[in-house]
Parts: sequence; C-alpha cells; structure tokens
Amino acid sequence: MTTSRIHRRRWAIPALLVIVWLIIGGAAGPFAGKLNQVIKNDNAAFLPKKAEATLALGAQKKIEGLRQPIFGTLIFEKSHRLSADESAAINSFIATIPNLRLAEGSQVRNYLVPLPIVGLPSQDGKAISAIVLFDDSKAGRMLSNGKSAIAESVKTIRDAIHAAKLDGHVGGFAGILGDLIGVFQSINGTLLYSTVLVVSVILILVYRSPFLWFIPLLVVGMGDALAQAMVYLLAKNNIVDLNGQAQGILLILVFGVGTDYSLLLVSRFREELRNYENKYEAMRVTLRGVIEPIAASAATVAVGLLCLSFSVLSSNKSTGPVCAVGIVCAFIAVMTLLPALLLLFGRRLFWPKRPNFGTEHPEEKGIWGKVARGVGRRPRRAWALGTVFLLILCSLVFTLKASGLSSGFTQRTDAVVANEAIARHFPAGEGSPVDIIVPASKIDQAIQVAKGVAGIAQVSVYTGAPGVPGNSASQAKIVDGIGEVTAILKDDAMSMAANKTIIRLRAALHSQVGSEILVGGSTAINVDTQSASRRDRNVIIPIVLSVILLILMLLLRSVVAPILLMASVVASFIATLGVSALFFNHVFHFSGADTSFPLFAFTFLVALGVDYNIFLMTRVREESKRIGTRAGTLKALTVTGGVITSAGVVLAGTFAVLGLLPLIFLAEIGFAVGFGVLLDTILVRSIIVPALVHDIGPMVWWPSKLQHDPALIDEPVSV
Repeated sequence: MTTSRIHRRRWAIPALLVIVWLIIGGAAGPFAGKLNQVIKNDNAAFLPKKAEATLALGAQKKIEGLRQPIFGTLIFEKSHRLSADESAAINSFIATIPNLRLAEGSQVRNYLVPLPIVGLPSQDGKAISAIVLFDDSKAGRMLSNGKSAIAESVKTIRDAIHAAKLDGHVGGFAGILGDLIGVFQSINGTLLYSTVLVVSVILILVYRSPFLWFIPLLVVGMGDALAQAMVYLLAKNNIVDLNGQAQGILLILVFGVGTDYSLLLVSRFREELRNYENKYEAMRVTLRGVIEPIAASAATVAVGLLCLSFSVLSSNKSTGPVCAVGIVCAFIAVMTLLPALLLLFGRRLFWPKRPNFGTEHPEEKGIWGKVARGVGRRPRRAWALGTVFLLILCSLVFTLKASGLSSGFTQRTDAVVANEAIARHFPAGEGSPVDIIVPASKIDQAIQVAKGVAGIAQVSVYTGAPGVPGNSASQAKIVDGIGEVTAILKDDAMSMAANKTIIRLRAALHSQVGSEILVGGSTAINVDTQSASRRDRNVIIPIVLSVILLILMLLLRSVVAPILLMASVVASFIATLGVSALFFNHVFHFSGADTSFPLFAFTFLVALGVDYNIFLMTRVREESKRIGTRAGTLKALTVTGGVITSAGVVLAGTFAVLGLLPLIFLAEIGFAVGFGVLLDTILVRSIIVPALVHDIGPMVWWPSKLQHDPALIDEPVSV
C-alpha cells in the first residue's frame, strides 16, 4: 500500500475511536443511572470501628436484639391550646400512619418497628408529638422502584398530613434522613442539567462558534457516563462506599476538569493549525505538546484525591477513589475521543473564525500579550503587590468557624421546621435520644450522674417493653451483663449545643462511673465524626503537599520551581479560606463550616490550583529551551493566558452549581473551590507566578541544565 493511500485513510483511526466510544457510552449508560441504588448516607457506617459511638451502637443492638430503630418525630402544633376536636383529629390521623400506602403499593407498617404510635400532648397544650420508629434493617433497603424505603415512608406521611389539612411536620433523625436522601436522589437531574447549561454557555462565549462548543461537551459527557458506570460497579461490589456527597462532587469534577483539559487541547490544536497545513500533522504536534501537562495534571489531581484514602472516616476514604476514577475517565475521554472528533471535522469546526494555515496568531495582540509585557517590565512590583493582596485575604482565615454545623441545610426543610417546633413545646432532643451503654451494676449510678449534666432533660432505663421506660436498674433489660440508659437532650440533637452536652456527658460518666461506659446515638455520632475529621485534616494535608510536590519536581525537573508553585498555591488556599469565612459569616449567614470542610477545600484547591500552574510552567519550560527563561515565561503567559483563564471560569462555574443543592457543606465547597480557582487563574497564575519566574530567571530550574546552559538566550524581550 502506498504512502499516499495510507495518508488518505488516516481518517479511519479517528472514526474507529468514535465508534468505540459510542459503544462505551451505550454500555455505560444503564449503569450510570443506577448510582442512587448503591448510595450509603448513614453517618454511623462511616465512623471508625473503634469510635465510641460505633461501639455503643454494636452493644445497643445486642441489648435490643437485631432491631435498630431510626427515630422519627411527628409534631402537630397550633398557636392556641388545642381543642378537644383538634386533638381527636390529630390522634385519629396518628393511628392511620401504619396503614398509609407508599407510591409503589407497600404500607408504611412494613418499615416500622411493631410498636404502638401514641400522641403525647405538650404541657402548654398547643402541640402533640408522636415517636415513629423505623426498623433500620427494613427501612434502609431500596424499593422496587429504586427509591429509598425510609425516604418514601417519610414523604408518604408528610403527604398524608398535608392531605388531612393538619399543621404537622416530620422531624427527628428519620425526617432529616428523608430530606437528605431526597436531595441526593435529585443530584443526577439537578446537577447534571445545571452543569451542562453552565458549561455550554461558557464554551459558547469562549469559542464564539455555533458548533465547536458541543464537541467538548459531548466528550466530557461520555467521560462522565464511563465514570459513573465504573463507580457503580465498585460500589455494587463493596470496593468503595458511595455517599451522596461523593456522587455530587464526582459529576461536578468530571465536567469541570474534563472541560479544562478539552480547552487546553482545542486551544493548542487551533494554534498549530496556523503553523501546519495538514491537520493530522497539527494534531501530532498538539498531542506532543499537551500530553505531558494534561497527564501531569490528571495525575496530580487523582493522586491528591487518593490521599483521602488515609482517612479514618469511610465517607472521606471513599470520596477520594470515587473522584479519582472520575479524573481518569475524563482524561481518557479527552485524550482519545476529542482528538478523533477534531480530526474528523477539521478546520470547519472553528467556523466562523477558521484557523487557516499561515494566518496570524491573535494572542500576541490580545489582552494577554499586554499582561505579559506588563509583567516583563516590572516583575518585582507585580509579584510583590500580588503577594501583599494575598496576605491581606489570608488574615481573614482566623474568623473561619470550622467546628461543625448546627444545621446541614441551606433551606428550612420540613425536618428543620419540625425540630424547631419540637423545641418550642418539648425537649428539643426528644426525636434523637442519647444511648448510654452501662454495666448492670452501675446503671443507677449512671442515671444519677447523667441527670446532673447540663443539657440533659430526661433520663430513663431501657426495659425492653414497648414504650415503657424504667427508672432503676431493677427494671432494666440486661444482656451479657450490660444495660441501656436513654437520655433526652434539651437542645436539638443536630446542634452545636447538643454536641457540647455529649462531650460533658462522656467526661462525667467516664470519670465518675467508669471508662467502660459508652455514649452513643445520632449526636454522639456527629461528635465522633467531627473528631475523626480533625484527625484526617492533620494527617492528610501534609501527605497531599508532599505527594504533589514530588510530582511537580519530576515533571519540571527542578526543585526551585515546584517549591515556588506550592508556596503560591498554599497561600491562595489560605486566602480562599479567609474570603470563605467572610462570606459564610456575613453574607450567607451559615452557622459555621463542617469540620471536614478545610480538608476537602485544601485537597481540591491545591490539586486543581497546581493544575493551572502546570499548564503554564510546562509551556514556560518548552519555550525556555528555545528562547530562554524570561522570554519563554512571557511567551507562555501570552499563548496560554486566555485558555487557562477560560478553564478556570469553567471549573469555577461548575463548582458553583453545587450551591443549587440545599446542603451547606456542598454549598461551602462549591463557593470555596469556585473562588479559589478564580483567584489562582486570575492573580496567582497570571501575575504572581510568571512575575516571580521572570524575576528569578534561569535559577528557577535548579538543578536542571536549564539553569546554566550558555546556549540559551535569556535576555528580556518584548512579546
């Protein structure tokens, strides 16, 4: 076969790649839609096995049998004392709850602990509450329609309350769980459509083409389908634990990072189409130029996320591998499907501004050419002023309240409204009791100590009889020499005040009764989760820094440049935390930040922030080999400025979409990563880093030969 014929058939390889990806998309699609079926949102399941709340839960199951109830609290209230007719109507409705039918036909009673549901009037006569106990082993399952049994049960009760025209709500841990699962079940729809819309608008504005914007979107969509299918299979086979938090971040990360890689590849291809007449030759040079920075970027982010595997919290431990899978799938899609599509469509895809062979490169006369010339004229002033601005923002970090949240929702969901109503008429923690596991001989002593702890409203003994609490050890159900004491908190079980009560209660029981006492329950789970989060933050952050620094050293063959880049990114991260604190406290009025927020913000911001510096510095190194470090820095800033800034805007926009979900943690992560990425792309990567590299000169490449090669021209030049 002649060479000319081979050249004529070069389209066959891109066409084959497209066909392969269509097959992959068709196979992955069905799995991608099943992620909700393998999600776990039980905080207790994510705790370390040796956490006190985990040990308490295991002992509680022994005492109560395998049944483990999830407490739900119904609250009905009026602004006046309830009349006899109103009370009768409420109690009549409460009696019908077990017989209510879910959308798929089963009854609520199928998921309840078989105990009577009794209405309890408040002392002020304005409210009636009822405890509804869901059986965890049954309510934790998925229904035939793929939805959560407990979430559908809670929704059915709420719909029935509304249909009966009663002023009632469902709260307690079951109500909160129902709200959370409802949010997570809508992730695929809400986040996917919103993310696609945001990315589409940004790509249209960037490319100003009626066709080109759709190609990166299609490629990233294929990468997302593959990633979700892979994660589904891993979670289905219990290799990773998937929670709603990881599911939401996965989609955002794949679309954001995948679009970034696409922008870099398309920009370089458009640049090379002006240098080469043959599109295949242009693509060859393009891939040779972008494979190293994109691969290094993907490796940096993936490895940084995998460092979360050192977490003792399974929720953090699983988020790392889940998101790393997404990064790898996005990288594969961009480096295979995108070049294939670009080659099949060629220059016509860029219409109306086709990059014809020999035409002028517009970047040099654009805004980034002016920025580069400004940095080249006064580099020391540029990086000094930029650094001062960063330090001012860093000073705000001391106002960040990362000690936990009193509410996980940005909106007043039905569970939040219910818990507020309960607090007005009953002990606020009634729907989420504290479980104290005590040796039989010390039950009476534990009761007296618990009653004396500030924040405890009621204390009773678990007797094993339905709805019949006991007052002394003689009435307690004893199994293997241990019994259970139940305490009711004065404050909402999800509040910071309740957390402090648990800490006081544990300290009092351990010191006055015995170190073998175990304090569990939903509030104790929150306390132990926060403690584990602080441990993870202190352990994982140094690991992430070390791993990413090593990758940068291998990539840039230098010691000075990687240290410089890491210092700039860490400063940017601290500045972002400072600005986040300002907005969380005074604009969004959040009650605080989750204890795991700094760890997640650090992992994403450092990994993604280093990305943009990798894109810049690999091009600086490439140009430095030809024209010297200082001239190469200005050239690299000129040609990469537009695409890297566009990539930053895309990633910031996609993470901002997380704010659409009514969960404070995801909203905080979305804001922090969005702002941090913009700060990196606009200030750090555009001004501070190139100015420092220009000011330092060839020594930035120490100890590689670029620092002293006399063949290199290293005089400042205009761009």
